[in-house]
Amino acid sequence: MDLPRLVRLAQNGDEQAVFELLQLHMNKLYRIAWIYLRNEPDALEALQETSCRAYAKLGTLKQPEFFSTWIVRIMLNVCMDELKRKKRFTPQDVPEIAYTEEHRELKYILEQELERLDPRWKQVVILKYYEGHTLTEISDIMDCPVGTVKSWLHKALSTLRSTVGKEGGL
Repeated sequence: MDLPRLVRLAQNGDEQAVFELLQLHMNKLYRIAWIYLRNEPDALEALQETSCRAYAKLGTLKQPEFFSTWIVRIMLNVCMDELKRKKRFTPQDVPEIAYTEEHRELKYILEQELERLDPRWKQVVILKYYEGHTLTEISDIMDCPVGTVKSWLHKALSTLRSTVGKEGGL
């Protein structure tokens, strides 16, 4: 079944459709939560909160074809709310699939520098390189122009290159 049709069914009260929509996005949303919150209980809590918020606000989604972008934006907001609530922003590990064993030191340096970035720049880097979104998708998720996303990505990468390049031998 196509996504817009499934969204319309969910908006009309079909609970099975809501369940299917959430199942389709569960892995992606969990990965985003894990990247931001860095532990399973917090990531699962964020997933639950995102599901509740999406269910409650599903009727406000005007364009069903943008459900994926919409629910990712909700997850990002939930994660940022949680980080503000806990007043911490220090993930311990970037997912292991992103690195091989011989890059442990570089991984540590990159993690530290990623944490020092402006939160918007960090968000763009995570969405682009961890989640594989296009610049247009990131623009939709973050509700800003593509040019702004490009600018933030350029600034983030320049900052990371200058620091990681020096310390990591790049």
